[in-house]
Formats: sequence, C-alpha cells, structure tokens
Amino acid sequence: MARHLPPVNWLRAFEAAARHVSFTGAAQELGVTPSAVSQQVRLLEQHLGRVLFYRLPRSLRLAEAGEAYLPLVRDAFDRLAASTAEIFGDRAGGRLKVKATAAFAVFWLMPRLPRFRALHPDVALRITTSIWSAEIPDPGIELEVRLGAGNWPGLQAERLTWDTVFPVCSPALRDGPPRLARPADLAGHTLLHVLGFREGWTQWLARAGAAKQVDAAQGLEFDTAVTAIELALRGAGVALGRSCFVGELLATGRLVAPFDLVLPAEEAFYLVSPAGRPIGSAAERFRAWLLAEARSDRTGSVESR
Repeated sequence: MARHLPPVNWLRAFEAAARHVSFTGAAQELGVTPSAVSQQVRLLEQHLGRVLFYRLPRSLRLAEAGEAYLPLVRDAFDRLAASTAEIFGDRAGGRLKVKATAAFAVFWLMPRLPRFRALHPDVALRITTSIWSAEIPDPGIELEVRLGAGNWPGLQAERLTWDTVFPVCSPALRDGPPRLARPADLAGHTLLHVLGFREGWTQWLARAGAAKQVDAAQGLEFDTAVTAIELALRGAGVALGRSCFVGELLATGRLVAPFDLVLPAEEAFYLVSPAGRPIGSAAERFRAWLLAEARSDRTGSVESR
C-alpha cells in the first residue's frame, strides 16, 4: 500500500517553525533562508489542504490544525532519531554487534549467554539473527556465526562446532503407540525437514538401510531448524537434529534420540570476522569466550563417547 506522505523537508520546516514559533528561528536551525522555510510550510499546507500557521503582522501562531499535527510530527522525528541511533549509532562507548543464524542463536548461544554476561557485565551486546548468511557481510557487524566450510573470501573463520545429525522426537512419540523402535517405523510418522543443510533425511535413511521402507520426501519442510525442533518438541513429527542444536534438549529429556545411528555433518558453524582488520576490545573478549565455550563443548562430547 502506497504511503502518501508529504516530503520530509516540508515536515522538518513545519516542526522547526512550530518549535521556534518563527520562520527565522527555524531557518537558522536548518541552515536555509526564512523565505525557504515559509515556502516549504506553505507547500505542506497546500498538500494537506489545511492552514497550519496564522501569519500575524509581527508574529507567528499555530492554527488549530497545526496544534493537532505538531505532536504527531515531533513524535515521528523523535522515534526516527532514536531508532537510527539504536541501529547505527554507538552508545556508552559502543555496543558489540554480533550476528548468528536463528537456530544457532536460540539453541546454542542463548543457553550460554548468561555465563558471558556474568564474566563481562560491562559489554553491551546487540545480537541479530538471520536464516541464511548474506553473501556480503554487513559492515556494521563485528562478529558473525556462519554455517559452511569455513572458506569465505575476506573473512577469518574459526570453527565452533563438530556436528552429527540424527533423528530426534518427543518421548511420547517414541513410546507410541505405535512405538518408534527401528528406522523403518519412521514410515508411520511425519518427517520434519530443514532446508539448506547438506545432510537430510535422504542421506540418513540411506545410511540406516531404510530408504526403501520410508519415503524421504514426505512430511513438512521449514527454512529454519527452530520451527522443526519446536514441532518435534510438541510431538508432531520427527526432526533431524544437529548435535549443537539438540544437546541440551536431549540432556533434559525434552527430546530423545530413538536410534543410535548418527551422520557426521560436512558443514560446521564458524565464528567469522573481517580478515586483516583488528577487532575491538569487546569483540575480542566475546570471541575468546565463544571459542572457549566451543572447546569445552567439544571436550565434553569427546569424553561422553
């Protein structure tokens, strides 16, 4: 739907003139002539079809329509200024901007983040999520977590995960009826697919020797593991879980792995930053903490085997 808004310079002229109750004062603030401010306000009045100011012989006074319009225009400019500063500006010495895929942020990063906050309470963080990584990194992002092979031109990549892939479901779905006891039993259940990963149900079923009994294409498809795992938690199907996503859910018993067969994942999650460019102190502390968490995670996985 098209927005039939007046030009921003007309609105700025109106808001400044109303605040100063003077075209001259507004002109000094905006760096233009008083006649330019007067002309822009007049164009705005013509556009709106209402008088905004009463032009008195030696003064200016807001008309009723101007008094009603001013709070809305002022609020819009205040919100725009605040949002611009929040997204693009630096506050309190700078806010560390980190980007990660949605599933990695939800299942791997968020459970660990309180530990970082306890160690570094002075680091202000902004974490944004995406489904897929952009081909060209956002220059405003200092650190990013990406899925792939670790070979992105212009980026330094440090590996965070060594994943395996395997079916996961709710305990109730596994126990049935009907009970999910062997891979062929998946034929009677909804398969939950996540688009974009190299390893999927086709590969796992082939490795399990159940490709003829189970249609690998049936079920529901999603563009993020967040939705697939949420449905698995609700008992609505069986998802292929990545070990870095489902480790805590398995440990707490909210999900179970009904089969022993796991498929090594070719891709991994990497922490990336611009190559050849130093990062700030806050980013360096977050990087060191993240790599330590990844090492601890991997050591624990190796020891558990």
